[in-house]
Formats: sequence, C-alpha cells, structure tokens
Amino acid sequence: MKQLRRTMLYVPGNNPGMVMDAGIYNSDCIMFDLEDSVSLKEKDSARFLVYEALTTLDYPGKELVVRINSLDTDMGISDLEAMVRTGKVVIRLPKTECAKDVIDCEREIERIERENGIEIGHTRMMAAIESAAGVLNAKEIALSSKRLIGIAIGAEDYVTDLRTSRSADGIELLFGRSMVLLAARTAGIDAIDTVFSDLNDEEGFRREVAFIKQLGFDGKSVINPRQIKPVHEVFTPSQKEIDKALAVMDAIEEANSRGSGVISLNGKMIDKPIVERAQYVLDIARAVGVL
Repeated sequence: MKQLRRTMLYVPGNNPGMVMDAGIYNSDCIMFDLEDSVSLKEKDSARFLVYEALTTLDYPGKELVVRINSLDTDMGISDLEAMVRTGKVVIRLPKTECAKDVIDCEREIERIERENGIEIGHTRMMAAIESAAGVLNAKEIALSSKRLIGIAIGAEDYVTDLRTSRSADGIELLFGRSMVLLAARTAGIDAIDTVFSDLNDEEGFRREVAFIKQLGFDGKSVINPRQIKPVHEVFTPSQKEIDKALAVMDAIEEANSRGSGVISLNGKMIDKPIVERAQYVLDIARAVGVL
C-alpha cells in the first residue's frame, strides 16, 4: 500500500498540548519540529518532550517525522541520538545544501542504530532544501542515500536567499519547486511542497494547493489542522478519475484476453503513460480508502 504524504502537519516540539493532540487530526504525516519553531533555551526540553511522546503515546496510522537541528551544532547530534533510538521516526534534515549533508547525517544514524541494536537502514530520512545552493544540488541530494523517502522545499529561507519575498502567484518559487520535483522523480522518492503561512487567505491557499498538485507534488506541509481537509480534497482522486482509471485497466484486461497487443478505449489508443497514470490514480484511491 502506498504511503500517503498529502499532508505533513508541523508540530512545535516545545508545545505539550500540540504534541499530545497531534494524532487526533487527519494529516497523513506528523512532523515534530525541534528546529526553527523552538527557541535556543528550549531545545533540550523540546527534545525530551518529543522523545517521551514518541515512546509513550500512540499516533495510529501516522507517519512520524522529526525535523532535527543542523548537524553543525551539538543539538543536531543530540536530536539524532534521542530520535533514532525510538525506532519510530523519519529524520528530516533541515537546510540541506549538498549530498554530503545527507551522507554525514546517514553516517551518524547508522552509528546510533549499531550502538542500540537497531536494524541498519531502519531509520528513513527526508531532506529539506531551503537555499539556492540546495536547489541547484537537488538531484545529487535526492540520489545521495537509499534512506531518503522524500525531499521538500522550504520557501521562506529559499526566497530570502534569492533576495526576494513570496508573492501571491509564487513565481519566485517556480524554478525551485520544479528542481525539487524533478530531483525527487529522478530518485523515485516523494516531493513535498512548502507551507502556506497566511491562515486567513483560504482562497489563496486552495489555489496554491491546486497549483502544486498540477506541478506533480505528492503533498504539502501544513501549519494548522484546518489546512488539512482542503489539501486532501485536492489530492484525493475524484470518482470521475477513478472510473476513467478503472476503464483503462478493463481495456488492458480485455486486450490481453483477446491476445491483442493493441489497446484502445472509446476509440483512442492507450499507451504506457496513460496506463501508468491510471495505476497511480488507483494506488492513491486505495490508500485513501475511496476504492
């Protein structure tokens, strides 16, 4: 069954209420943040809080992700030491600029796995790309480790690095989004879009979700539970899409039963790309539970 990553809900690691309640929302993934949303003086307590939550609470059906601090700091290593030992989380590496960043993190993860009797390779990774250098190195980053299951673009740091700011149409993000998406597809992993921070602009949010879905992204990071439903509505196949995909599969089965290599539907030829799109729609529909 395909792992859905339509929504990744940010949860500040220093907020006990949100950490405790994160499982009640309908997001596909929960990302506990130990980095930007946590002040320096609260880093240790946030790490402890998230560790205790992961080892004592249940978050059924959720993919659990922890965004650690940079490995350039002692905090990053401490985050890894605690989170890898839970055996439950995907490690999200922030501000990834090159393949070496991923390889260095992987090396530390493997050390911790060995020291704690955890199967080597058990801990998966994601990488957040948040700079011009990271975007230009996106392909190398995406291909740098078999542990990687996805890469994400972080818009605020990226546009700051470009010496601009975010606009309503997001034109300044188009190249970065495209590079991250192409890199993810080259590596066969998921591409996750950045957050939309204006909670009062529901129309703009829905427009952006539709846009990144059309680009080809697998999902979007969200900062508030009320953003979850609109994303799921866009990323869940419609009944029309499901019916069309089923019709394609039926046409293939019929052609095979006749021993024919020519497959057509409603007078139109069905080629490999159409079959792959139909299969993807059905995979998502089954994972969501609408098929």
